[in-house]
Amino acid sequence: MTATVKYDEVEVGQEIPAVDYPVHRVNLVMYAGASGDFNPIHWNERHAKAVGLPDVIAHGMFTMAEAGRFVTDWAGDPGAVLDYGVRFSSMVVVPDNDEGAVITVSGVVEGKLDDNRVVIALTARSGDSRVLSRAKATVRLA
Repeated sequence: MTATVKYDEVEVGQEIPAVDYPVHRVNLVMYAGASGDFNPIHWNERHAKAVGLPDVIAHGMFTMAEAGRFVTDWAGDPGAVLDYGVRFSSMVVVPDNDEGAVITVSGVVEGKLDDNRVVIALTARSGDSRVLSRAKATVRLA
């Protein structure tokens, strides 16, 4: 999905195929270093369970970033994203094993606006849970 999408080539209701983003504990440690969010619920299983979580969980902003990556990869230009927002609806639980977790992101063109802008409604899931809700991006296409 690296080609630039053109406004006249998309239609309302058009689905954007799902992409899987694997998540391992090392990704969370790297994200903690980049973001400065070293809350131990994101890397320490003992601490996460002590506060009532099922296991270590991904940072909400990490999950949001993966969905943002989906949009920028589809559009072919990170600068094309004009607006982006989500609500966090569930956790991405990241077990300490070879599989880790997977965030699956898909989208649908919800609307076409003037000035080559489109609204993309996103769905992000991990396992059986929808992890983001009300996820939408406004993108200016070529």
